[in-house]
Amino acid sequence: MHREFVRRIYYKNIHKNLLEGHIPIQVLSGPRQVGKTTLALHIKETWHGPSIYEAADKPAIPSTAWIAEHWNKARELATAGKCALLILDEVQKITGWSETVKALVDEDKRNKKNIKVLLLGSSALLVQRGLTESLTGRFELHRIPHWSYSECFECFGLTLEDYLRLGGYPAAVPMNNDYARWGRYIRDSILETVVGKDVLLMSPVHKPALLRQVLGVACAHPAQILSYQKMMGQLSDAGNTTTIAHYLHLLSAAYVLATLQRWSGNKLRLRNSIPKLILRDNSLANAMTFPHGGEELKDPAWKGRMVENAVGAALIPLAEQNGGELFYWRERDNEVDYIFKLGRKLLAIEVKSGRTDKRPGGLAVFLAHNKMATGLIIGPAQGSAGTPFIGLEDFFRNPSSILGMI
Repeated sequence: MHREFVRRIYYKNIHKNLLEGHIPIQVLSGPRQVGKTTLALHIKETWHGPSIYEAADKPAIPSTAWIAEHWNKARELATAGKCALLILDEVQKITGWSETVKALVDEDKRNKKNIKVLLLGSSALLVQRGLTESLTGRFELHRIPHWSYSECFECFGLTLEDYLRLGGYPAAVPMNNDYARWGRYIRDSILETVVGKDVLLMSPVHKPALLRQVLGVACAHPAQILSYQKMMGQLSDAGNTTTIAHYLHLLSAAYVLATLQRWSGNKLRLRNSIPKLILRDNSLANAMTFPHGGEELKDPAWKGRMVENAVGAALIPLAEQNGGELFYWRERDNEVDYIFKLGRKLLAIEVKSGRTDKRPGGLAVFLAHNKMATGLIIGPAQGSAGTPFIGLEDFFRNPSSILGMI
């Protein structure tokens, strides 16, 4: 079945790490509805030994006693030389989860209990907070991003045009021919669930209505550089720049969007820069901004934004998985869509999609002022002579190919 498509590259790494057993805990963190549970259950099915899967994503969030209960069951199974696998889904929702897990892991080490642990979570903020507070040195983190175009093509035969318009949530793909139904699913089953179950658990949100308005503004401005003051001008509820920045941070930690900072050699200026908003999946922008579809989706400027946003959404996990960082650059009228920083190396990326609202020459200006940087054009047609170029289809089929250009 399409919906049981196992993301093989992640399965292979996680399964290998569990078998090696050098690190006691493997952690999967990523958005909802991208196959984390399917991946974990496949690992369970192929595990040579006893295994347990339990989920904490319940109407009444369990206590740490729930963790200890299932952990002890795994201990009972880990007898006679058998290695037991314990999978706990959405464990980050439990208050004090990381301290409990640390105590149990350390107890197993002292008692030589042979248990492998796989934890899943859909909130980057809550997962990371627990890992860094209590589990230092005891875990490996695997970031599971939204589906790539190559996965959607392999599993569903999705065209690049449909991927750029409708994104890659696997459960939504069968609804692609019914745009209104597809849009309802994205808004109600994904976005509203993320806001209600993930974002509101991370931090006190005093104005939930304002949070949803901020989400709406972000979805209406994919791949755009938007100051907090301009965002405030589009909100009907009262708020300030600090509140808006905080809500964007929460949405980012729930894997809805990312806020890119302007590249600068001055770290202080970089931290205080105007953000560029990237939706983690193009479906979020279209379903929220154009719920009924129509001619708006065919507007060349909007389609250009969708291409640029999708490129950014592909570059973000690439940077995360390789220890890199992603920025944009703008000085006066000159702009470069993305600056991919890997160690001390920079790759300046310009996305060409037929848009007419961008001034040319930004890439050349940036490269003239940053002699160690390399330029790259991603687009539907060959770029400028002398500048490395990759076609849109080729890039989306294999985004990691750009690593060889840095």
